[in-house]
Amino acid sequence: MLYRNFEILDTASIQNHNMQSFHDFSTKTLAGHDFDMASLKGKKVMVVNTASECGLTPQYEVLQEVYDQLGGTNFEIIGFPANNFGAQEPGTNDEIQQFCTTNFGVTFPMMAKVSVQGADQHPIYSWLTSKTENGVEDVEVAWNFQKFLIDEDGQYVRTVAPQTSPADESILDWIQS
Repeated sequence: MLYRNFEILDTASIQNHNMQSFHDFSTKTLAGHDFDMASLKGKKVMVVNTASECGLTPQYEVLQEVYDQLGGTNFEIIGFPANNFGAQEPGTNDEIQQFCTTNFGVTFPMMAKVSVQGADQHPIYSWLTSKTENGVEDVEVAWNFQKFLIDEDGQYVRTVAPQTSPADESILDWIQS
């Protein structure tokens, strides 16, 4: 009698094997240039949906401080302006760029304005918020300045509440680990 060894895979293993990573996406910058997330391979990434007229807008300053301190070879911040909450990001891409540069000296990459929820949700945010896509958890974008942490391999790690400072000890520890 001839027996063969068969590996039994559950559905979750098959799905995880075929899942996209953050590095599989691309988008446009505020200036209209292509930005390929694959360029971030090997770096930890904090993705943040931003707004210029929000009570949390001062977080731009803290984001820039974290970027000045830790950004570069091993870590990146990516901002995604969005007008989903209280119409607090009404500006055009040019106006948003001017606002961020003039008021907060933002030098981390800022992407073109997107929708982070709803029928017109950007594919990156669909991946960030859906367990079937990110392999970890379903998450709702609760408000402006919600943070998503992505590891060096482009895998979803976790989300951080909008009100939590980008310089929170748990975030800084993760970046530096």
